[in-house]
Amino acid sequence: MSKFIQPSRRAFLAGSAASLSGLAAPALAQDTGETVEIEQEPGRGETSVRRNISSFRTLNWEPYFSNLRNGAILVDTTSRALHYWSADGQTYKLYPTSVPLSDDLTRLGRTSVVRKVDGPSWRPTPSMKKRNPEWPDYVGPGPDNPLGTHALYLSWTYYRIHGTHDTRKIGRRSSNGCIGLYNEDIAELFSYAKVGSQVLLI
Repeated sequence: MSKFIQPSRRAFLAGSAASLSGLAAPALAQDTGETVEIEQEPGRGETSVRRNISSFRTLNWEPYFSNLRNGAILVDTTSRALHYWSADGQTYKLYPTSVPLSDDLTRLGRTSVVRKVDGPSWRPTPSMKKRNPEWPDYVGPGPDNPLGTHALYLSWTYYRIHGTHDTRKIGRRSSNGCIGLYNEDIAELFSYAKVGSQVLLI
């Protein structure tokens, strides 16, 4: 069965994000299932609505993978969703995600899970530290950790699929390159994914 966030939860999170941060907050149109993003124009106080035609929907694995060996993870950065299929094809999961802030921070293509960590620690990459010199050099596991409760490390250096303690980030362009999930979702995905699971970002 696919996993969807209930509209009431999504609406609550979208409203909370807007009121707390004043930044873009996503919402899901209940009548069409279309992802709708509402953004405030910087310095103008005006809002604009942009619709995501890809929408948050279930997908089949065949167009993206030749097989399901070790399980397969598809991250759609346009619809901001992660799809997981088990190796036997019996389990399918669909999760909302956060995606990178900009195109230059986004990496697309094929990779794989090379490491799984329950209670990850975090260090900013050199480029993150250059952009944000005030950031700490190290954050251990716990409620302040940007990687949340679990992390799947990919074969690409510095790239991960991980949780987040800041639920306002999910459904938004909010990361420095990684893919973020709700902590409860990454915990579930962590239990399914294996070292060697295929990963495709599109």
